[in-house]
Amino acid sequence: MLIIGPPGSGKGTQAERISERLGVVAISTGDIFRANVKSETPLGVEAKKYMDAGDFVPDSVTNKMVRDRLGESDVEDGFLLDGYPRTTAQVDYLDEILADGNQRLDVVVQLTADDEELVARLLVRAKETGRSDDNEVVIRHRLDLYHEQTEVVVAKYAERGILARVDGIGIIDEITERAIQAHQSLVFP
Repeated sequence: MLIIGPPGSGKGTQAERISERLGVVAISTGDIFRANVKSETPLGVEAKKYMDAGDFVPDSVTNKMVRDRLGESDVEDGFLLDGYPRTTAQVDYLDEILADGNQRLDVVVQLTADDEELVARLLVRAKETGRSDDNEVVIRHRLDLYHEQTEVVVAKYAERGILARVDGIGIIDEITERAIQAHQSLVFP
């Protein structure tokens, strides 16, 4: 399963909650990036340059991290991937990774929200967490990138018939329930 949506749409929160409910591991590329940045690994140093500018980390770096992570034993019974793929090239790469492991995607949940709501959420998060990559200029740039690049990914999964759009505005528990119901309707039609 994938969870996809614009920055600030609650992907991380919902990924944790949904993965717990479904009994699968949640894999966040954002967490992978931040861990590498904190540890100052070579990939982390490279990724930080892009993250601080609000740009996507290049596919060459992201793909290697994701392939390594999906090769670990805890994903054998399923996983929920948060933050990847973001481009059509990454969709193709993920398809290869999954085919190599005799796996496939069952569901892609897209959390939706209004851009102005997202900007407000991310500015609050920036104050609460002190994240260097959350200021209004960078946030708006990230939203523009999402609309330009990632919406094509969403369309690709919609064509495959595995996309469920879920309203990402509201009470966290209600959003989780909407996502679980969307998952169930696609997996067990």
